Amino acid sequence: QVQLVESGGGLVQPGGSLRLSCAASGSIFRFNDMGWYRQTPGKERELVAMITRGATTTYADSVKGRFTISRDYANDTVYLQMNSLKPEDTAVYYCYATTGGVPYWGKGTLVTVSS
Repeated sequence: QVQLVESGGGLVQPGGSLRLSCAASGSIFRFNDMGWYRQTPGKERELVAMITRGATTTYADSVKGRFTISRDYANDTVYLQMNSLKPEDTAVYYCYATTGGVPYWGKGTLVTVSS
């Protein structure tokens, strides 16, 4: 059974940084794509960043140049480094991973950007 556990969310001031972590149960070699979505109340979940097994990355236009996604095979973890945070980045961030065409999700971690 696949388990994804996010951590690293919290309250940060505008312009600050946070690093989100998503620890998987078992090796992440089995996952094709891994990444992060985010959701705010009343809005659909939106893709923030994704990374393939081959290390190809994709970012939402709104986070390009500010966020960086990476996969750590030694620790079976995917990270999202978030810099220059803005109030509009406030959301619950969800980790996901796909294998065999099946997506798996974490329970989410809240990021609040506010002064």
